[in-house]
Amino acid sequence: RENLFGEIVNGVVRLNRFGQLVERCWLEIPDHFAHCTLDEFILMPNHLHGIIFIHDSEAIRKEIQNNTQPQSGHPNGTKTGSLGAIIQNFKSTSTFRINRLRQVQGVQIWQRGFHDRIVRDEAELHQKREYIVNNPLQWALDKENPDNAMR
Repeated sequence: RENLFGEIVNGVVRLNRFGQLVERCWLEIPDHFAHCTLDEFILMPNHLHGIIFIHDSEAIRKEIQNNTQPQSGHPNGTKTGSLGAIIQNFKSTSTFRINRLRQVQGVQIWQRGFHDRIVRDEAELHQKREYIVNNPLQWALDKENPDNAMR
């Protein structure tokens, strides 16, 4: 819950060097997962909101076929190309880079798991985009804001 990525000033996110690094990791997601594209996103001081489109395409089938990582021994392990795999990769990469910059090892940056929602239609997509864009304006009331007296 630490405000590790920056601050909100007058409703605008000001990213610090860790936030800029995390933002770059987020924007690199399509470079590693050809079957997805990014939509609206906002990196807040201590969390991120974003929309990822996952396309059912030949790219994901090739990605799964070319996967050289050993499969999890668990029947419910993260599936290659899934949203879980995408977020796991993003969190792992950004954590590694931040820890390297801080000259520490093994320090956890992100909470375990993530919240997801399937967007079912254009109206809901528009609503989610609006929420993301306006999120910094609501920071004073945000339950993730450690300075929020209403927590």
